[in-house]
Amino acid sequence: MSTVSPSTVSAESPESAENAASAGSAGSAENAASAGSAGSVRPTDVPAPAGAELALHGVRLGHPDGVAVPHPVDLRIASGELLTVVGPSGCGKTTLLRTLAGLLPPLEGRVTQDGEPVRRPGADRALVFQHDALLPWRSVRANVELPLAIRRTPRAERRRSAEEWLERVGLGGHAGKLPHQLSGGQRQRVQLARALAGRPRAVLMDEPFGALDAHTRAGMQDLLVEILRGTGATVVFVTHDVDEALHLGDRVALFASGEVLDVPHPRSRDARQAPETAALRRRVLDSL
Repeated sequence: MSTVSPSTVSAESPESAENAASAGSAGSAENAASAGSAGSVRPTDVPAPAGAELALHGVRLGHPDGVAVPHPVDLRIASGELLTVVGPSGCGKTTLLRTLAGLLPPLEGRVTQDGEPVRRPGADRALVFQHDALLPWRSVRANVELPLAIRRTPRAERRRSAEEWLERVGLGGHAGKLPHQLSGGQRQRVQLARALAGRPRAVLMDEPFGALDAHTRAGMQDLLVEILRGTGATVVFVTHDVDEALHLGDRVALFASGEVLDVPHPRSRDARQAPETAALRRRVLDSL
């Protein structure tokens, strides 16, 4: 069984990670190449890339000038897996995501993607945070286009992709609005569309629904399951909500105790009261 080690690292702010992940200035994205032909291939016509296999090999998580995790972490996340991660506040879950993203080098050990070392951020690993960090001066469509603009995707192709993803998240009629004109749940939908528009092979999610009310949160969970289907992406999803972890995850990593456990009925709301799900829920709660 894979294990992770208990940690005492304090998470950094999601805004700083968001800014680090989007290499390059907003101005450079705005001025990205605009040429494109009408005959460009639609995003849905291109086969989904295989999900990335992520692994930590004897990794000591932490910051060079801060507190480090006292024990090394060994963890393998299979291609296409949705791994949920739970643990007490400040235990290092965000530090785990930043290390997987290539934003924070490990103090010891190796982080790999498909067996190759992760040394810096990459376009095939997307970050999604609790605070949407949308650029307030860009329209909803332009925010979704951002990762494609940074890659210098032709204007016609990136606009088509953005509009398609906005339709998929139920915001097709809001493309021209600014972020402040949307509700919190709608802004999270935009952030999700922006992350997936770049066709990442891994999506790293740090409590993306934590600020939403219960009804909106459940809707976003269902939307996430629906739109991830067919993308092939590997997902690491940090949450404080035990029921969310057991609903979404193929496995759940208990960051405090170091266990990684199989979820008996992933993404089945009907199984919430099943005896094996209830037993796992008690076990997760006991680890917190």
